[in-house]
Amino acid sequence: MCAINGIFHYGQDNDPTGLVLKMNKVSGHRGPDHSAIYKDDEVILGHNRLSIIDLDENAHQPFISNDKKVVLVFNGEIYNFQQLKAQIKDYLFKTNSDTEVLLAAYLKWGVDFVEHLDGMFSFAIWDKRNRKFILGRDRLGIKPLYYSEHNGSIVFASELRSIMSCHFIDKKIDRNSLVDYINYATVHGPDTIIDGVKVLPPAHLMVVNDDESKIFSYWDVRNKNIEYNDSQSFVQGHIKELFQDAVQNRLISDVPIGAFLSGGIDSSLVVAAASKSVPGKVKTFSVVFDEKEYNEGEYAKLIAKKYDTEHYEVNLSPSDFLKDLPHALSSMDHPSGDGPNSYVVSKAAKDCGVTVALSGLGGDELFAGYDVFKRSYQLLDKKWMFSFPPGIRLLAGSVLKKIRPSISSDKIAEIITQKYLELPYYYYINRKIFSDSIVKKLIMRDSLPMCRPFQFAKDNIDVGSKGFDMPFLSKISYLEMNTYMQNVLLRDTDQMSMAHSLEVRVPFLDHRLVEYVIGVNDQLKFPSSNKKLLVDSMKDWLPEKLVNRPKMGFLLPWDQWMKNELRDFNIEQLMYLKETNLLNKKEIDNLWDRYLKNDPRIPWSRIWPLVVLGHWMKQNGVSA
Repeated sequence: MCAINGIFHYGQDNDPTGLVLKMNKVSGHRGPDHSAIYKDDEVILGHNRLSIIDLDENAHQPFISNDKKVVLVFNGEIYNFQQLKAQIKDYLFKTNSDTEVLLAAYLKWGVDFVEHLDGMFSFAIWDKRNRKFILGRDRLGIKPLYYSEHNGSIVFASELRSIMSCHFIDKKIDRNSLVDYINYATVHGPDTIIDGVKVLPPAHLMVVNDDESKIFSYWDVRNKNIEYNDSQSFVQGHIKELFQDAVQNRLISDVPIGAFLSGGIDSSLVVAAASKSVPGKVKTFSVVFDEKEYNEGEYAKLIAKKYDTEHYEVNLSPSDFLKDLPHALSSMDHPSGDGPNSYVVSKAAKDCGVTVALSGLGGDELFAGYDVFKRSYQLLDKKWMFSFPPGIRLLAGSVLKKIRPSISSDKIAEIITQKYLELPYYYYINRKIFSDSIVKKLIMRDSLPMCRPFQFAKDNIDVGSKGFDMPFLSKISYLEMNTYMQNVLLRDTDQMSMAHSLEVRVPFLDHRLVEYVIGVNDQLKFPSSNKKLLVDSMKDWLPEKLVNRPKMGFLLPWDQWMKNELRDFNIEQLMYLKETNLLNKKEIDNLWDRYLKNDPRIPWSRIWPLVVLGHWMKQNGVSA
């Protein structure tokens, strides 16, 4: 795992080398083992290395081909590099690294080489023979890649802050992205919170030559959509086989490896599969709390005992968290309403001597683990409601909000007033933080731009799109993976783990496993119990007590802390946010006051993203 930075067509800039060196410095925590740049008349490529496969200095980057005509910088891991190496007979390999295999694969197959890769990656290739510059990102978007185009130049980096360090980038908030952030505590790609900076979409390449510049997709799970009619036992057996292979492939490492263990189904299955694939004990890491309602420690211990892991518990107290919080927020590359939880468990793993950790991220999205799957499925039988005129439905929603004030009532009221009761028209409401009326007050505008998750759903799973014929639950998986998972979970996991120079690998996002499960029909996948298909596929791996427990997720006792130990901190960040004049001062005060008075519509999760935004803008010198 590493950081890549660079500028293509750097033009007349006074000190382009200094710019890339500065970008390398900003992202140095991602790769503390080696830092270097490559420069010629067209491109400057920078790299910070976290050595994981082939620790020898000959594997350092930027990596140059034997004929000196192709240069590569690469962030990630290629899990099938040894198999690819065996297929490439006409290249003289000098290292045992996956980096060199990636470059050799490009020389053999051209831009189609990405279709041969099994891994997580972002890369930049400068092909001097064909005067071709290429940026690429893995299929599921596990590794980030930001870019900006400026006066004919392309600047790119693994971190938004690296690009922001360039003097020609105006560090100003994108106003439409601000609306997205207020609604979802994140910004959905390809946009970012900063005006003029984009993120390359997952499974996409940018190819630039003298004639043209184009961005295109090389993989789309919707193209793989074949609804399998196999027997239940075959499906379960194949899922088990694919998952075991996915975990085993992600155990390739020349440095110590461990696993996050929350005590939930997903992380427990990852630990089970890892324990079956490696000699010796797997190191596992859990965060526990004195607050019993948040503590999953007993379930993590069940798995640790069953698989005889070397288990580490980190007891997180409010004082410990308060001490770490400034570091966690300072590590936040892009503002997010989530993240410090990933910071805490990553720090624990790194402190115990591992450089690579396995995570259960992606299990909920793939196997219908969230409430949105069941709720959305139940709405299929409620289309009769839309036989009533819009005015009647609007009145019913207003009455519901009045007699039972809650976030749930607000969302039900919004759903029943949509134009159609079809998935693209109500899915986007699921993870919204504020109502449109509050957003308008905050941003001081009478109208809002098109909601990005709504537009994404319309474009990708609505009538006439590639995804329209997918199984219904698979449509939700597709949306969850490309909105919440992509723009919150993966981004936060990457930035918070790399703050500790820790690589996190995610077996549930193995593209072959994703392709297969997306094709499983709703009858087999329906979550009549928590992630039933996943659990039934590997039920002999899990203690019954763990399978039947209530779902918790990895949450911190935020509400208790925000109203007590973090209260002064929150006020300070909100005060700064008000001083920027980016948002309505009175509405910020109103929301904070409602939160302190325990308004059920304003829980901590509505306030915290505003706190983070204020801190992030101050920390990074970003203007309104």
